[in-house]
Amino acid sequence: MPELPEVEVTRQSFAHRISGARVTAVRLGKPLRWPLGCEPDALVGQTVGDASRRGKYLWLPLSAGGLLMHLGMSGSLAFQDQAPPHGTHDHFDLTTTRGLLRLTDPRRFGAVVWSPGLDTGMARQLLSTLGVEPFDAAFNGAYLHAALKRRRVAVKLALLAGDIVVGAGNIYACEALFHAGIDPRTRSDTLSRPRAERLAVAVRETLARALALGGSTLRDFRDAHGMAGEFQLQAQVYGREGLPCLVCGTPIRRLVQGQRSTFFCPHCQRR
Repeated sequence: MPELPEVEVTRQSFAHRISGARVTAVRLGKPLRWPLGCEPDALVGQTVGDASRRGKYLWLPLSAGGLLMHLGMSGSLAFQDQAPPHGTHDHFDLTTTRGLLRLTDPRRFGAVVWSPGLDTGMARQLLSTLGVEPFDAAFNGAYLHAALKRRRVAVKLALLAGDIVVGAGNIYACEALFHAGIDPRTRSDTLSRPRAERLAVAVRETLARALALGGSTLRDFRDAHGMAGEFQLQAQVYGREGLPCLVCGTPIRRLVQGQRSTFFCPHCQRR
């Protein structure tokens, strides 16, 4: 599933190329998670602004309103100078004077939704429950400690919920908890302030490293240039069940939390 690093890498790979373009055509394929919310022809003639990101959503501003995009579980956006024939899994085409922006999504859990603004309409509804951005100054140890104190769940599940901090998806939560030395089963409200400080730093550094490596490609992800991510090749615990910990040599363990696989070192990570 594309997470924050993959979405940000995607944004960076096409935002400068489409900014200032004029929409010349819109094509809808099979229905996605939510309807577009406007007539496709209403977008024709509008000018595209500077694309931004909030959590795992991309916001593409237009002359009137904008498009909120989500890659779902298996989606990817590609921006191409020429418009190739659309395939079975190509469900949204935004043709512009600078090229074609296409959403490809085999599972169709992704979405492209028109909204009058980021703080109104469907965008407000979808974004209002999101936590702080991991690179914002507001995300620090004090904030994380106070937020975790209000939960009585495993710390990894608190990170995955997305209403405390966005972007700590499964692979990145596993890696951040490893680097912070925290057992993923630790109950969130028992985490001390110093450990919360270490975890906040680990989340930010893990996501920054993922961005530098183009995100993670476990199955489907490609950026708008068609390039795969490489973070998974440097994972310390994720996907390494039974292999020796790269720090202490203890075999990495796997368990299931919230229907997601969790990988951790039982020696380096303590409750």
